[in-house]
Amino acid sequence: MNLAALVPSSGPFAKLLPVLLLLVSNVFMTFAWYGHLKFKSSPLFIVILTSWAIAFVEYCFAVPANRFGSAVYSPAQLKTIQEVITLVIFAGFSAFYLKEPLSWSQVGGFVLIAAGAALIFQK
Repeated sequence: MNLAALVPSSGPFAKLLPVLLLLVSNVFMTFAWYGHLKFKSSPLFIVILTSWAIAFVEYCFAVPANRFGSAVYSPAQLKTIQEVITLVIFAGFSAFYLKEPLSWSQVGGFVLIAAGAALIFQK
């Protein structure tokens, strides 16, 4: 079954679906990359295998996000959306999961990155 044929290539849903899929994928990828930091005594081999398993699930969301998103966004726009989502997800993950709240300088840096990312969407 071709799922891409079921997804509209224009309209608000076509623009929203890739963003939602990227949000989900970034939650998984953040856990794959940083979740093990709470388990520093775990063997590295186990951490790597666990991270790979989590990253597989992440790819199951990221690849369709980019495939569907390419109908309405350029590759540069998709990458920019993904990077901004990554910053937002990581900020929450750092504060709530790792218990390491962001400093004002980190927040300021993220805001500047997001402002720069906005340029990608200017015509």
